[in-house]
Amino acid sequence: MNSNSTPAALSGRKDLEDIYKGISEDLDRVEESLQVFSSSSNLLVSEISTYLFQKDGKRIRPALLLLCARLLGYQGRDHILTAALVEFIHTASLIHDDIIDNADVRRGRDSVHARWGPNISVLLGDYLYIKTLGLSLESEHPQVIRILTDISAQMIEGELTEYAMSGNLELGEQEYFEIISKKTASLFSASCQIGGILGRATPDEEGSLVAYGRNLGMTFQIIDDLLDFSGNERDLGKPILSDLSEGRITLPLIYTLNQDGHRNRQRLIGLLSDKKSAAEGKEEILKIVKSNGALEYTFKKAEEFSVKSKETLSQFPASAHREALALLSEYVLSREK
Repeated sequence: MNSNSTPAALSGRKDLEDIYKGISEDLDRVEESLQVFSSSSNLLVSEISTYLFQKDGKRIRPALLLLCARLLGYQGRDHILTAALVEFIHTASLIHDDIIDNADVRRGRDSVHARWGPNISVLLGDYLYIKTLGLSLESEHPQVIRILTDISAQMIEGELTEYAMSGNLELGEQEYFEIISKKTASLFSASCQIGGILGRATPDEEGSLVAYGRNLGMTFQIIDDLLDFSGNERDLGKPILSDLSEGRITLPLIYTLNQDGHRNRQRLIGLLSDKKSAAEGKEEILKIVKSNGALEYTFKKAEEFSVKSKETLSQFPASAHREALALLSEYVLSREK
């Protein structure tokens, strides 16, 4: 994303360390739990888990759960367990995602798929899903088990639909939103919902937290897809146009195919007709997409979801945790990696 796309109000945004200040001790305990939960007498599982759960991720999903629980005054211990479990599910989904996409790089490092091979990666992803559901039985809140089960199924459904639509240049905007709602936004939403349940939210409060998480997750994924066109490899930790090389049709491309003139549209379809043409014509594809307002349109859509996410927080009393949730929405919108 370039500076022209980012609202001036976001130019002084805080970084995650500032946003997480009120839950830093909780997050440290979550990190400890991730290490404990992923440890195993199986040396291979232990080796890969150590590689996976290094403290280098944004930990947005666990942070959402913690912030939503604290927003409602939660003082128990279940938030550490459940926050670690949503990160387990997220990690499992990334492992399977990289296998499907044949991705070699994740966060600037070798993916599990590239380092240990697809067979081991599939088994490890399955292991993390099953381990999550087993550990969820320790929660004092039975609803949490149902939410984690349902969300895992939703995320897999989204992944399956996206894979089935791979390379489909007729994919529409609404279909794209439905895919990312299941694949990405569902876990954001579930994290907030679980935090609300722990904090004994009223039905209205729980509904607002669910809506906040879903809109934040939509913002996150749309920006992620935008950065595939507008970011740089050093910040992203992966090559630009990675989605394109994996056959993923995202909003900048959908907009271009629907809004651009006949000549550019036909040229773009020709370039995208097979992986070899797309790989060789990356620079031309990028030029066409950047020339017609697709990136600005994509950012505008992300901004709309971000605004909605912040609006849902208005029913909660002003507090440091509510402010952190609002700032997190701004951070997700303006992030560059």
